[in-house]
Amino acid sequence: MDEFLYKEIKDKFALADINPAEVAPLILAHIGDAIYEVVVRTVTLSKGNRPIEKVHKDAIHYVNAKAQADAADVLLPLLTEEEADIYKRGRNAKSATKAKNASIGDYRKATGFEALMGYLYLKGETARMLELIEKGVIEKPAE
Repeated sequence: MDEFLYKEIKDKFALADINPAEVAPLILAHIGDAIYEVVVRTVTLSKGNRPIEKVHKDAIHYVNAKAQADAADVLLPLLTEEEADIYKRGRNAKSATKAKNASIGDYRKATGFEALMGYLYLKGETARMLELIEKGVIEKPAE
C-alpha cells in the first residue's frame, strides 16, 4: 500500500475531493475499518499459504473491538494533538449499532481507532497509519 492509494482511487473514478476533517466520525470509522482489515489480511497472508480457516483466525485476532481498544490504549500517548482529536471524535460518536462481543467501552475505543485509521487514509498519510498499526497492533515477524 503506498502513500497514494486514496489519490489513485480518487483519480481513477473522478471522485470529488474530500476534506477528512469534515467527514463524520462514524464515516471515518467505516472506511478505517475497511482499510485496517486490508492491512491485517495482507500481514496474515504473508505468513504462508495455509487453509483459509487459519488465515481468518489470525486476522480476527487483530480485527475485533477488544484488540482495537487495546491498540488505542497503546497508541494514545503517541498520537499528535490532531490525531488524538480524531480518535476522541470517533470514540465519542453515538453509534446506532451495539457491540456484539465487547464491552461498550472497548467498542467505543475501537470506533475511535477505526476513525483515526480512516482519517489518516483519506489524508494520504498511509505511512503514518502503518506506523501506528505496527506500534499498536501487529507484531513484526522475527527476521
